[in-house]
Amino acid sequence: MSYSEDFLIDVKRSIDNLSLIDIDSMVDLLVTSCDIGRLFIIGSGGGAGHASHAVCDFRKLCNCEAYAPYDNVSELTARTNDDGWKDTITSWLKVSKFDGYDTLMVISVGGGQTGVSENLVNAILYAKEKGAKVCSIIGRKDSIAGQYSDVSIVIQAENTTPIVEGLQAVIWHLIVTHPKLKKSATKW
Repeated sequence: MSYSEDFLIDVKRSIDNLSLIDIDSMVDLLVTSCDIGRLFIIGSGGGAGHASHAVCDFRKLCNCEAYAPYDNVSELTARTNDDGWKDTITSWLKVSKFDGYDTLMVISVGGGQTGVSENLVNAILYAKEKGAKVCSIIGRKDSIAGQYSDVSIVIQAENTTPIVEGLQAVIWHLIVTHPKLKKSATKW
């Protein structure tokens, strides 16, 4: 088999292994979240890119008040420079008066672990401390996001990073266009 064939077989297997129950549960959680509070979407690397794009779609298509902390590069770099990387999101959430009515969505391949993605780990633990809901689209159930999320969609792939990141976009696009959440028409 060629690399391309192997890759696409892995994509198909990863899609076939997705839990529709978890996807529908996340939609229901986000319907409530968008009605009573705000949505904060976080990730690093590709997850930060997804967070920014997803915020646009949640705001535009779902009329949900949503934010991606890393969209403000000046604040991110100032906080990293002065306080260190691991507290960048938590500090941002504190200034935003994040509370128990809000929801934290984590988009991450690894989902955060001790020594890896500590910025995400600290934000998740802070959200739980505040009594907020946490949901995640991740590649590892045995992560902090997997353990602490109220709802977690886990993407299982052998070629982990490229397939998990690719399918994360498919999943959150499914969510923002779901009839329970979508309030505005798409142009195309």
